Amino acid sequence: MNSDQYCVMPSSSQEGADALEGVKVIAVVGLSPRQERASYRVSHYMQQHGYRIIPVRPAVTEILGEKAYATLTEAGRQEAIDMVNIFRKPEAVPELVDQAIAIKAKVVWMQEGIGHPDAAAKAEAAGLKVIQNLCLMKVHMAG
Repeated sequence: MNSDQYCVMPSSSQEGADALEGVKVIAVVGLSPRQERASYRVSHYMQQHGYRIIPVRPAVTEILGEKAYATLTEAGRQEAIDMVNIFRKPEAVPELVDQAIAIKAKVVWMQEGIGHPDAAAKAEAAGLKVIQNLCLMKVHMAG
């Protein structure tokens, strides 16, 4: 995913809308502090619509008024996380899925342009809902 681009509308958002059911806290892995980045804009939008955003970004202390954590594991030790929203390259996904399982997240959401079939299958086998290659903001807007 080119993080400088905005999300585009998925062809079908029903599965994504279903995955949002019951979600209140979203850990965003790769959340940029730069307002022009898609990760920031999507997270800000979700925050404005009542979701709590937990930034996961090394070397940053705060984004969007929330304490930032260096790793998903660290965030999960301190916060109850419903969804893990991934803004990282596909090769980072397997480790993040392992961490999402360990912290007992309910949903793993891979933003547009991001997917990993093997990691998705592992997450689903562990009972997590998995969304790949969809923009969270656009799905929410279509909801």
